[in-house]
Amino acid sequence: MAAIRGLKLIRGAAMAPTLTKARADGDNGAAGDGTATAGASDVMTVEFSRFDSWYEIDSWWEGRFLERTARGAFKRTIKASGPAGVKVLFNHGRDMQIDQKVLGVAEVLEERETSPYMEVPLLDTSYNRDLIPGLRAGAYGSSFMFEVVREDWNHDPGAADHNPDGLPERTIKEVRLFEAGPVTWPANPDATAGLRSAMRSGVDWLMESLNDQEREQREELVRAFAAFRAMHGLSTPPDEDGPAAPARSTPKTPAPGTAPARHVEGLSAAARQRRFTLLGVRSQT
Repeated sequence: MAAIRGLKLIRGAAMAPTLTKARADGDNGAAGDGTATAGASDVMTVEFSRFDSWYEIDSWWEGRFLERTARGAFKRTIKASGPAGVKVLFNHGRDMQIDQKVLGVAEVLEERETSPYMEVPLLDTSYNRDLIPGLRAGAYGSSFMFEVVREDWNHDPGAADHNPDGLPERTIKEVRLFEAGPVTWPANPDATAGLRSAMRSGVDWLMESLNDQEREQREELVRAFAAFRAMHGLSTPPDEDGPAAPARSTPKTPAPGTAPARHVEGLSAAARQRRFTLLGVRSQT
């Protein structure tokens, strides 16, 4: 089944990024001195989506359902983009200090038996040097941003051991991968139900972060997520009124004697095209 296009989703992983030391060819190091030699670099390895493992999505924007990612879901996107085509950022490029500076360029990106796998030689930068102690200590989680291309749904699966509440079940068959990397607060699908409920989902976090600086993109996603929930009959958490919309400035009243400001009703052509793209609909010309 085709998915609603244009919805960028965020998922966390149970596996923390790890660091290994790689050396340039022919660099044997100084024997016995215990120091790193020129050419040594830190390589971050990331596994970010455990295959065929059910986890619960409980998001105001997406609704509540079970989800799993099928083995093979990343093969086409990896072939199309190559390792270097996937950005490697910290906190999805929304850290206040590092912002969208890349941590490195992936040299390895492949599907392995249990998860996609990535190797990223870290750039020799001040912000990476700040991250390295935490990465070595296993203090960060991993997360990735993607778009669902193909999916299968079972909207009435009934209760089962893996799904005691009989929630709708979604199997992701193919994705388009945009970005992956370490995060401070991963939305870990293997966390207990109580811990998951105390943390925002990756999508909820993303939508909140879009409030101030990228309002137009947020409003398009609001409409697209509403269409997603309606398509699959998904409810939002019953004890929440929903996230507050970003405040809009009050239009100023024209000075007496001046011509009123021109006001255009409806969407512009560009806005209509963005909405068609989000909903996977081709506009008619």
